[in-house]
Amino acid sequence: MVRIALVTISDRASRGEYQDLSGPAMRAWLDKAVVSPWEAVVRVIPDGIDSVRQTLIALCDEEKVDLIFTTGGTGPAPRDLTPEAMVGVIEKELPGFGELMRKISLEKVPTAILSRQSAGTRGRTLIVNLPGKPSSINVCLDAVFPAIPYCLDLMEAGRIDTDPAVCAAFRPA
Repeated sequence: MVRIALVTISDRASRGEYQDLSGPAMRAWLDKAVVSPWEAVVRVIPDGIDSVRQTLIALCDEEKVDLIFTTGGTGPAPRDLTPEAMVGVIEKELPGFGELMRKISLEKVPTAILSRQSAGTRGRTLIVNLPGKPSSINVCLDAVFPAIPYCLDLMEAGRIDTDPAVCAAFRPA
């Protein structure tokens, strides 16, 4: 069974001052798109380099999740430090994910250029930073998820199959 971590990065949500809408948005999208068995590993953590880095390393190295989606902390605000934390976690950067998410988001809002989403691998785990807004999460997952099952195959991680009516995963013949 594939294990997918859904990590919301938000000071307010981690303190219970703000309802986490982003984590449930990621899960709802995955529930529609993924048809193979999968288990959600949910975390809500504060912003900051150390909190993000420690959580990602634990999920990769100790909990052995196959895929991590983070949401939040990718803008220009002082506490938005998810990309900085990623630098200390990933072994291989996959810049195409961030490039595509910004491109597709720019078709919706001009402020997408402020986003610093990224992706990379650590061992057999793929980590993808998504935006914090639920509607933006859906737009970005629609764009990048078709490549994720094959990426996991190449990394020798768990296999994900999708409902082609929701997300047509691409695997070369």
